[in-house]
Amino acid sequence: MIIFGIDPGSVNCGWGAISWDGQKAQLIEYGVLKAKKMEDELPKRIGYIYNKIIEKINTCKPDIFCLESVFFSKNPQSLIKLSHARAAAMLAGVNSKLEIVEYSPNEVKKSVVGKGHASKEQVKFMVQKIINIKETNELFDATDALAVALCHAFRGESSTKKSNSWKNFIKDNPTRVK
Repeated sequence: MIIFGIDPGSVNCGWGAISWDGQKAQLIEYGVLKAKKMEDELPKRIGYIYNKIIEKINTCKPDIFCLESVFFSKNPQSLIKLSHARAAAMLAGVNSKLEIVEYSPNEVKKSVVGKGHASKEQVKFMVQKIINIKETNELFDATDALAVALCHAFRGESSTKKSNSWKNFIKDNPTRVK
């Protein structure tokens, strides 16, 4: 299975793809989309994020698309911009006909580090150890995205069943969900 993870952001959007055989994760590719360097206007940055994620999906050919859910932010403007970036990423996954699964930041940290309030440095260290990344020149956003993909791998069938149960609900109740 190929799992594509996203750590959404309107300035730096981390992404990563791993293969998972049920026991071991292997790195396929990862990086950071540096949208702020490309465009100053938010709509153009969001379009850039969407287009680049589509390119990465087409390259990596994932089976599932995972992203970090929204977390509380003290700054409403930052939360709005983050939500736009998440929507662009999610739409790229949906338009690529991928199943979308979301995990909270604490779920991701707990699955990779063992505690839900781990630091970014701890997450990066564990991701590097788990999938044997030697170079460390990317931002935390890239290792955070890989952590999202690893979270899905480590959670196994439980997250897929949860997602499939939602799909079954929609199929069985078409007039309730639009």
